[in-house]
Amino acid sequence: MGTGTITTKDGTTIFYKDWGTGNPVTFSHGWPLNADAWDEQLLFLASHGYRVIAHDRRGHGRSSQTWDGNNMDTYADDLAELIEALDLRDITMVGHSTGGGEVAHYLGRHGTSRVSGAVLVGAITPLMLKTEANPKGTPIEAFDGIRAGVAGDRSQFYQDLSSPFFGANRPGSKVSQGLRDAFWLWSMQVGLKPAYDCVKAFSETDLTEDLKRIDVPTLIVHGDDDQIVPIEASAYEAAKLVKDATLKVYQGAPHGLTLTHKDQFNADLLSFLQAK
Repeated sequence: MGTGTITTKDGTTIFYKDWGTGNPVTFSHGWPLNADAWDEQLLFLASHGYRVIAHDRRGHGRSSQTWDGNNMDTYADDLAELIEALDLRDITMVGHSTGGGEVAHYLGRHGTSRVSGAVLVGAITPLMLKTEANPKGTPIEAFDGIRAGVAGDRSQFYQDLSSPFFGANRPGSKVSQGLRDAFWLWSMQVGLKPAYDCVKAFSETDLTEDLKRIDVPTLIVHGDDDQIVPIEASAYEAAKLVKDATLKVYQGAPHGLTLTHKDQFNADLLSFLQAK
């Protein structure tokens, strides 16, 4: 218990935190962050009798900065290897943003034999990219802009990105500079190649079929003022595809609601866990 690492079949080191005892809850973070973004939830749930496990996705944080494998298939397989290495069962899987896609893809690819519930928060599911079949999606130019920012002055890009991420650009925002600084710090720990590659992974991976395969109770949480993953093409669509889904929309909440609305989210998360 505490922290540890596993080595995946392709030799990648995956760092994870493992706190508390009780039924396990896994956490998959968003791009370009790491497990530290979940600390508020980890502390809260571990204090309420749960075992919480949060890993740094490959390329991010304290895990290997891999040249290859920065795609949704490998992210899901890395998570499967972690779950199997720790022999976790009766898991509730929680995923934010890109991590929501990772959870959905794990469930579609590896099934639910070890899983009893899922929570998708500000998730990229089912597909972010605007296509003929997905007209509400975000145009490719927006993702090209993200790639240009990462490949250019990434430090400034991440500082700027923290504003819409937490809704700091909205009138009356109370988002602290400290929170924005934390976002920048986490973002600067991701490798440049993994950060760049992950943009394609989170924007172009169609997770529709994965969502249809989910057969455990699922809580979908999304802010209706999410400027990063707009709710119309994500949560509203995902809620139609998951058989046993409950959708909770947070009025005025931004993408980073796990931190800006942590008390509300923690309470909803605990209620979901206790009701299963």
